Amino acid sequence: MPAIALLALATIWFVPGLARASDESEVRGTVQHVFQQLKSRDYGATYDSLPAATRKRMSRASFSNALSRAQDRYVLDRISIGSVRVSGNIAVADTELFGRVTKPFPAEGKIVVQQYLVREDGKWRVATGDTATIQRFLKANPAFARKFPIRQPRIYVKQNNQWIEFKMPR
Repeated sequence: MPAIALLALATIWFVPGLARASDESEVRGTVQHVFQQLKSRDYGATYDSLPAATRKRMSRASFSNALSRAQDRYVLDRISIGSVRVSGNIAVADTELFGRVTKPFPAEGKIVVQQYLVREDGKWRVATGDTATIQRFLKANPAFARKFPIRQPRIYVKQNNQWIEFKMPR
């Protein structure tokens, strides 16, 4: 009998950790998958990874055309996914996207950006860039919002083997 009680206690103690690890793994997998879609220029599939609210505001054709117009300016190479935090149906992943800028001048570049995701219908959807959707979820999760406020992406170019932040002219 004590062994059963101990097993029950261990299950209660460790299962939330397993669920959290599973969510973090799913978020990491979703971010990696969407990056691969962008890298291979499969913009239709990328569109399907967006939250429903974003898809309602922008058609698949508009989304694909916007990304297609930008594709001659950069080439994505790889992604580095850092910390992942999950709270209910919202998550944030720290990422660095590496690639090459081809216009206006050729350079190696990287973007440091938080990827926000929301869970809809059991699937993680990438909401990065959709401030309205992110803010709605953060408003519903104030503790998460205080810990992980929206940070603006930072863009860097490599000069003399050092990453130099690229400031957009205002």
